[in-house]
Amino acid sequence: MKKFLFDQNKKYKNQDYSALKKECQTKGTLFIDPEFPPDDRSLSSTPGKFGSVVWKRPKQICDDPKLFVEGASSGDVHQGRLGNCWFVAASSTLASVKEIWNKVIPDANGQEWNPEKPDEYQGIFRFQFWRYGYWVEVVIDDFLPTINDELVFIHSQSRNEFWSALLEKAYAKLFGNYEVLDGGELSEALEDFTAGVSDTLDLLKLEVATKPEERVALFARMQKEMDRRSLMAASIPAASAEEMEASTDVGLVKGHAYGITCVKNVHLEGSGLFGLFNRDKMPMIRLRNPWGQCEWKGAFSDGSPEWDKIDINDRKKVGLTFEEDGEFWMTFEDFCKYFHQTAICRVVNTSFFTLTKTWHEGLAHGAWKKPDRAGGCPNNRESFLKNPQYAFDVGDEDEFMCQLMQKSTRDKDGAVNKTIGFTVLKVELNRRTRIHDLSLQEKLTSTVYRDSRSIFLRHGPVKKGRYVVIPSTFDPNQEAEFLIRVYTSDANNFMELTAETPKKSWYNCCAKSPVLVTQIKVVRATGLQKQDTQGGADPYCVISCDGEKVTTRSVNNTTNPEWGDSAIFYRSDPLKHPLKVQIWNHNVIRDQYMGKHVFLSTDDFRNSAQEVDLYGRKGESQTVQPGKLMVHITQTRDLSSL
Repeated sequence: MKKFLFDQNKKYKNQDYSALKKECQTKGTLFIDPEFPPDDRSLSSTPGKFGSVVWKRPKQICDDPKLFVEGASSGDVHQGRLGNCWFVAASSTLASVKEIWNKVIPDANGQEWNPEKPDEYQGIFRFQFWRYGYWVEVVIDDFLPTINDELVFIHSQSRNEFWSALLEKAYAKLFGNYEVLDGGELSEALEDFTAGVSDTLDLLKLEVATKPEERVALFARMQKEMDRRSLMAASIPAASAEEMEASTDVGLVKGHAYGITCVKNVHLEGSGLFGLFNRDKMPMIRLRNPWGQCEWKGAFSDGSPEWDKIDINDRKKVGLTFEEDGEFWMTFEDFCKYFHQTAICRVVNTSFFTLTKTWHEGLAHGAWKKPDRAGGCPNNRESFLKNPQYAFDVGDEDEFMCQLMQKSTRDKDGAVNKTIGFTVLKVELNRRTRIHDLSLQEKLTSTVYRDSRSIFLRHGPVKKGRYVVIPSTFDPNQEAEFLIRVYTSDANNFMELTAETPKKSWYNCCAKSPVLVTQIKVVRATGLQKQDTQGGADPYCVISCDGEKVTTRSVNNTTNPEWGDSAIFYRSDPLKHPLKVQIWNHNVIRDQYMGKHVFLSTDDFRNSAQEVDLYGRKGESQTVQPGKLMVHITQTRDLSSL
């Protein structure tokens, strides 16, 4: 299938940063962005909503403006008058991973104010966001909304630092105005900063607050994600509008996103209080409130007596400070008790020149379109298969990740996300055409349907084979565009299944057209002859028909293998080319033949369960070999029915 150049940058509104900067240099002027002008249109669709706003350049706000003051840190991002804590928390988390913010803020040093060369400053900045499969460069001027000389929206702890405010402005431009950023999903911003895949964990469903073993597993998982430079954040959903931004008794805020900045075991020393724990280390987590205040008030909060039992050197190791900066530590047990959701955004490594785990990526743009590609969810059995279908291969005992992302509706007035999800099927090893009969396929898993921008699934380990993912809206006949991405450890041969039946080869126009389609599932064998001196055998099947061969996986150390693999054949001359199944024993040097069966019938039948004998080959083709083979066969002359 066609490969997209996803690493190529797109220029938003076709604005070229270098050309615009050069034009301003030539004219001796500062840049004013005609696509996002410093007026009410860029603030809101409702004039005057934010009061008497005055747009000012940083030089008009302070004497010594900087893009960064002593680099970027999570403390540089404080929420303003917008309810966009989801974006603020993502920005705060972004600041802690230098490799990522170098991508979002390209050539940061080159964009920095240089007081020694004031003529080189043109009041123009650029940022990059990952949008629907591409990195998009957004150009802005440096006008920022103020009231009484104070920034209205995101601001830094340092009055003369402006990277976070300018980042928010670029993101607002991408969606039309600042107001559009009021309310959103944390995972959206994390994905837009990283091109990663996000997953939201429901901590209540995982029961991590009441089940210690689940809590230990989650801590190990989050530690691993932190080591892999994943971005993470957590929240406590508000049950009603009245609860939004309400502070709990322990200082945590409902309906609010907290960036996670560290997950680690803290070594404890001394006696007294810590004797209660009866262990040398405590699983702990560090979070940050984008407001920069309203911190946790429980155990290990800033200035709490628990810290007094740890000497100064140990405090330095965990980066402990007692400032009103919104950052705080808590035990992981308390985290699981009070927080309900955790968002994890994985920056998937597809480079083969690193020491960390690499993934093979398969991806495609697609769309749900009436009348034959908008079938709705599996509840709609008659129409579900009338959705786009994508095939991919997985190695034995391996896992895969899949993400479905619909095009954002945030920049469209009144538009809402569709409720979306996907189903994964285990299909024939050689499936290259669309599936028409769901009952003949094995359902592997499916996601919950949600009205989110993206849905993520990590699944495995699974058996080696071919799988098909079917993305859909919940209701049929809904139209939308989407991006689907699949990640596997090995090459996955990702492709969209578009043909209803096999297409005739252009290079063999004289070839006969198929007249019969046969699906065979090799279920198992029993009583095979022992082949190895140690153990039984490592059997696998070779299924052949009409010149095509399909090989199943081998099952180790058994004479009673269970495969569950299937194949499909479109047959032009079934009498001349019957269906054959051979069983072989896998060996390091040379594989050993164990038996075969030839299926001669050309009748139509559905899911026919057959237990058959095995025979020798060549001169022993009529000699029965040890063992029985169990298969399920469906075949029909309706080529578009399977």
